[in-house]
Amino acid sequence: MKIFLNTVIFLVLALTCLANSPLAPLKLDHPRDTVHSFIQAMNDYKHGLDTGDKALQSRIDDAARTLDLTDVPFIVRKEKGHEAAKLLKEVIDRVIVINYDLIPDNPNRDTPWRLKDTEIKVFRVDSGEHKGEFLFSKETVERAKEFYEKVKDLPYLANSGQGAGYKAPWTERMVPHWARGKFLGLEKWQWLGLFLAILVGLISKFLASKVVKVLKKFAPQRANSQRQVLLDAIEKPSGLFLASLFWLLSLQLLQLEGLTLKLLTFVVQVILSVSIIWAAYRLCDVVTAYLLGLAQKTESDLDDHLVPLVSRSLRIFVVVMGTLLAIDNLGFDVMSLIAGLGLGGLAFALAAKDTAANLLGSVMIILDRPFRIGDWIKVGDMEGTVVNIGFRSTRLRTFYDSLVSVPNSALANMNIDNMGLRQYRRVRATLGLTYNTPPDKIETFTAGIRELLIKHPAVRKDNFHVVFQGYNDSSLDIMLYYFLDVPDWASELKYRQELYLEILKLAQNIGVSFAFPSRSIYMESGNIDLAAKTPTI
Repeated sequence: MKIFLNTVIFLVLALTCLANSPLAPLKLDHPRDTVHSFIQAMNDYKHGLDTGDKALQSRIDDAARTLDLTDVPFIVRKEKGHEAAKLLKEVIDRVIVINYDLIPDNPNRDTPWRLKDTEIKVFRVDSGEHKGEFLFSKETVERAKEFYEKVKDLPYLANSGQGAGYKAPWTERMVPHWARGKFLGLEKWQWLGLFLAILVGLISKFLASKVVKVLKKFAPQRANSQRQVLLDAIEKPSGLFLASLFWLLSLQLLQLEGLTLKLLTFVVQVILSVSIIWAAYRLCDVVTAYLLGLAQKTESDLDDHLVPLVSRSLRIFVVVMGTLLAIDNLGFDVMSLIAGLGLGGLAFALAAKDTAANLLGSVMIILDRPFRIGDWIKVGDMEGTVVNIGFRSTRLRTFYDSLVSVPNSALANMNIDNMGLRQYRRVRATLGLTYNTPPDKIETFTAGIRELLIKHPAVRKDNFHVVFQGYNDSSLDIMLYYFLDVPDWASELKYRQELYLEILKLAQNIGVSFAFPSRSIYMESGNIDLAAKTPTI
């Protein structure tokens, strides 16, 4: 008789399924729809088990969708949903035959519906992705095993779906009796399992790091090798990720329940989230290395400035998004958190106006390119070599080796003298000859200097001057004015020294002397003429 009734039920359900579209949504509009969807899906699943039909067995996924699983970790949500669905079906088929006419069909119902003589409840969800749907409550899902333990010795009721083919977990079948004793809220075998899980997790963490180190030896050892950078990035996070993943799976195998399961799952999820964010953050180095490789192949230096900014932006994005996803996975409502932050948006905007101005200034500096990394610039009373262009500031290495940070917002509005972009470097000096130098030697001396400038390979030939420019208090002044075509300051100093030494040799060969500050004092009494030469310090 039971076989006949099950066959009839199956045929009716099959015809119903054929009448509906394959893409028809699961009905969860009110308690009657939810219970009907659950029972129908689980009956299909049970018949799939009896006949070996994989398509019908997959209907357990639909049954799990009628359960509120938001508190279950995502990584084990599917398995937990399947287990809870089987347990609830086993309980229902032992305690009551569902009469759908007695289940309310009011979609605006504010109070939960409870199955007669049980604590199995259906609630309307008021937030999240299932807002407005009626689902079996979180408490019902959490206590499904407890309900089953109370009724598992009862027979199935006539005209019911005859359960869900649930089998007790391996722990109940294989764990010896002596290991089932309770100690501090957990069974002895669970304490032993926790110890072994921690030990195996730490061993797997150690082995993962060793494996990566071995792989690094086979990777190319050249600088900026992407494979080497990739292995460096995952060396430490990979072990922590593998260990936390193993611990998370172990918590389900150990059949932990209640507060203990929630607490340990929360801790392991935090560790897992940290390992993922850490790995993603380190993997940004791989992207940076790849972009640097592309930048080195181009002639423009714009991408050389963009790569560091893109790298920092990517790291910030990884940390922010990773943190938000981790918080969401821990069961907190991220959208509410973001909305709460929005209440202080105005205050935050006012506080961040300088940051926004600096960010805009950095964009203008990159686009306008008044200087680049390595240039020698003068900004106000600051002078130095550009070592970094960041989001907030530009850093200058001064010539006394200090590091000065200039806000980009201020830098974008200041006059910038880029000494590093000079094609020619001007040299201007005054050579003072003694007053007893004859005019013909002055002409010979200036002509000799011109000849030196013309012959020197680093001197600009179309714009230099060597002239007798006037009379000083203690010298006859010759102006020396020329330009050097050199790439940097070190080369400028080198060629300056060469020319100054050649000029000194020329003066010695011609027989002219350089003057130094002096003063003559004439005393009329006694017709004494005293000359006192006073060097200037």
